[in-house]
Amino acid sequence: MNWDLFEGLLSGVNKYSTAFGRIWLSLVFIFRLLVYVVAAERVWSDDHKDFDCNTRQPGCTNVCFDHFFPVSHIRLWALQLILVTCPSLLVIMHVAYREAKEQRYRAAGGDNGRCLYPNPGKKHGGLWWTYMLSLVFKAGVDIVFLYIFYHLYRNYTLPRLVKCELSPCPNMVDCFISRPTEKNIFTLFMVVTTCICILLSLIEATYLIGKRCRECVLAGSGDSQDCSPSSAEPMGMEGQVFHGVDYKPPTASIPHMASSPEQPPEEETLP
Repeated sequence: MNWDLFEGLLSGVNKYSTAFGRIWLSLVFIFRLLVYVVAAERVWSDDHKDFDCNTRQPGCTNVCFDHFFPVSHIRLWALQLILVTCPSLLVIMHVAYREAKEQRYRAAGGDNGRCLYPNPGKKHGGLWWTYMLSLVFKAGVDIVFLYIFYHLYRNYTLPRLVKCELSPCPNMVDCFISRPTEKNIFTLFMVVTTCICILLSLIEATYLIGKRCRECVLAGSGDSQDCSPSSAEPMGMEGQVFHGVDYKPPTASIPHMASSPEQPPEEETLP
């Protein structure tokens, strides 16, 4: 793994996230990714090798293992971590697109003090929707995988003994799972951290929606300029007022002279 590239991606995600997003990122990186890489892979490394059945019938052990463990925990967790972190990369790509567009705009228009995005990382317009959809997608992925784990392994636990009577087993045989207690502990730990991540994503989505509604309320009272998530960013013309083509600027009033305008000026008399 290229840790320099990984560190750059984490810095970008952390930069454009809210406080709840930073907590979510720390939880995923420390309590899910590192636990998966450092400990969980070693616990499940002997999964198939130490699955013992009390029979010598060729193929019986493989068939029973495939029946009770159709997908390994490790592979499911790896797929889950990949899918749950991809939306954060989309946010970084959206910000990078804004920055590139801003550079092209300045190169085409010259240095005239105008800009498309004064703050490319600010969550307005399309970036707001991208960030919101990423939160919904992350929470949805975690919920789907929780259901998959529950469907495959009832109550997220592994029994010590399973009974198998599938062909080519000669009769009902007993099969023993290696290290079931340790695997149950890791499974429950990953389930709890996944539930916390779902809760953080929902809280962050609620926070962003509440913040946007507050801006709409302030905009309705005339205290804010923007209340629509899809509205464009300011163009660097704050404080300017635009009028129609038939607008006539006011003229300054000239103060009246002390003498009446009808009265001709006094002529100078030569001495």
